[in-house]
Amino acid sequence: MTLTRFAAPALAGLLLAVPAAAQAPAPLTNDPGQVRPGAYRLDPAHGKITWSVNHLGFSTYYGQIPEVAATLELDTREPTRSRLSVTIGTGSIDALHARLNEHLRGADFLDAARFPAATFASTGIERTGPTTARVTGDLTLRGVTRPVAFDATFNQAGTHPVDKTYTIGFDGRTVVRRSEFGITAFLPALGDEVTLRLEGEFKAVEQSSPE
Repeated sequence: MTLTRFAAPALAGLLLAVPAAAQAPAPLTNDPGQVRPGAYRLDPAHGKITWSVNHLGFSTYYGQIPEVAATLELDTREPTRSRLSVTIGTGSIDALHARLNEHLRGADFLDAARFPAATFASTGIERTGPTTARVTGDLTLRGVTRPVAFDATFNQAGTHPVDKTYTIGFDGRTVVRRSEFGITAFLPALGDEVTLRLEGEFKAVEQSSPE
């Protein structure tokens, strides 16, 4: 009797001390309307850009840019009010070939020594389907700023099974003309259009409660 009298309050206190997210993980959903609004930050381990370009007509050459940082302010009631900000480390471009990497990071292409980062800031978001949207914004590359739009697809949201944080995932695709940013080396033999495929898993940013 005595043990039960003391154990019950202790158990209740323990349950109250456990965060709500730990008690009830958010179920996975493919419905954008069920996604939690708020602030998100890109998971650096699962956020990258895969690029491809026509290589002298002989092949399509692929590489990646793994150094990508991004924040997302998501408004699920009014998606057009959401905001995305991205910073891309140009020196991280990787073609899986040491000499080619050096060339791509040099003055002929990204000129990473002078322009170590490219940025993208969204200016508008338009729903194009139940799980798709067109994101427009300003891309600054090699000191040149031009409007760019990409097509985004919402994949899934919910509690991540590994790190137990609330996560939302997107894929994206766009095509940019490198000549518009002053990258004209070896045109037209080397393709002007560069296809960018985007991968992004965003983690919810915990908001500190006011004291």
